[in-house]
Amino acid sequence: MRAPVRRRGQGAAPAALFARLPAHVQIEAQPDGNSIARFDGDCVGLGTLSAPAAERAQDLREGLPLGSFVSADRIIDAELHRLVRRLAGHGLMEYRLAPARGGDDQVVIEPQMPGYWPRMPRLGDADVVVLSRFAYLRRRGDDLVLESPLAGALFRICDPKIASAVALLAAPQPISRLRRLRRDGLLGAELLALLVDCRILFKLAPARDGGLRPAEGDDDLVLWDFHDLLFHARSTQGRHANPAGGVYPYAGAIAPLPAVRPRWPGRKIDLRGLSAADASASCAAAQLLRARHSTRVFDDRRPITLAELARFLDGSARVQSKFRSRLDLDSDGGPVVAYTARPYPAGGSGYELELYLAVNRCEGLARGCYHYDADAHALVPIRARPHELEALLKEAEFAMGAPAPPQILITIAARFGRISWKYSSIAYALVLKDVGVLMQTFYLLATDMGLGACAIGSTNIELFARITGIEFHVEGPVGEFAIGRGADGEDRHRLAAPPEKRR
Repeated sequence: MRAPVRRRGQGAAPAALFARLPAHVQIEAQPDGNSIARFDGDCVGLGTLSAPAAERAQDLREGLPLGSFVSADRIIDAELHRLVRRLAGHGLMEYRLAPARGGDDQVVIEPQMPGYWPRMPRLGDADVVVLSRFAYLRRRGDDLVLESPLAGALFRICDPKIASAVALLAAPQPISRLRRLRRDGLLGAELLALLVDCRILFKLAPARDGGLRPAEGDDDLVLWDFHDLLFHARSTQGRHANPAGGVYPYAGAIAPLPAVRPRWPGRKIDLRGLSAADASASCAAAQLLRARHSTRVFDDRRPITLAELARFLDGSARVQSKFRSRLDLDSDGGPVVAYTARPYPAGGSGYELELYLAVNRCEGLARGCYHYDADAHALVPIRARPHELEALLKEAEFAMGAPAPPQILITIAARFGRISWKYSSIAYALVLKDVGVLMQTFYLLATDMGLGACAIGSTNIELFARITGIEFHVEGPVGEFAIGRGADGEDRHRLAAPPEKRR
């Protein structure tokens, strides 16, 4: 029997989008009629499912066409749609592009943020698309993945031909020119639309600006270097699904390094006798440094007071003076730049750091979220929903390994453009150095005031963005710090919390 003749203009079957349970997720029915999703030792409730819906849910293991239960203008199967959206809300779905349900995957879309839902904006033949300068291809184990710190999902490329076709998008391409690739099933309309939705591709404006740094629809992105934005998004919580925190990933492969570096060879000059001679006259700063320690347990019967908080912020972060200076960039002179002086040093006197307070317990101050106005030395309330405030405090409690939330959680955020406007290649590194300096300032002042304090190593940039309404790349958290009245008798030298693991 002869194979069917491929007619001119007839290409590969168009790919369809399927919703699928990842391999590590299992849906289980409970005796009480409810269903749960199990994953990585955790579980979330999915509510009750009718018998037909529970049966259809089993097909999510292989994958169901998204169009079979929800279309662009209507919901076809409401119960299945609610189930899939609930799973997606916890980041427990993935999506595959394939010509048929049983066919080979072309691309698998892995959400990097809870709540990601694939959308396909319309693309006309006259539209011109190009890869974002923040997009990159890399090897992950045996897989090739396409991702971006701006994206809510990454794309696992299963067909090497698609990876080659993506490379063409390094230069602007009109959709009409991509028709041949679309006919061959390599860059179909579905994949292009999904990439635009995730900001891995972006549409060029008809009169686009030239240069190496297009705004990509957001002027604030002009100020970011590729490596800085990637480091910011991947070294914080909220915009990736990688394990984070103290998970000891190399405990079984490499021995831990010694606490003290092995001694260099050669004759040593002993300083102990010289420093001991003046020990009695040790300065106050040295005494504070020796007394400094992290406090993870706070006495909620005697919370920190508003007056103490005011003194703490005044001594550590308040604007002390302001001045302006003109940049000498050329013979005509440069712009006038405003500067401040504050109690801690900052790279280039940029002072890009802002303080946001999540107040749990403070005598004289209502529970809630506040911004510290360092110029006016005032607290300004921020309208945060109760569950968002609770999430901030609970994440800090978990990160510290503490038995309860801190009395006050200070989120240190950065106005990134304040530094990247001046510095190239080192902007984000300078921000992190400024955070370290400020945290040590916090520690010393808290110690001097008899308060408990603890630096926290993780932040959630997406939660902060929801609370403030500010995009994560415009002003985002780069550190957290807990303060309050320390509990009596807390072991100041106790080890940090048990290893934390987050997806």
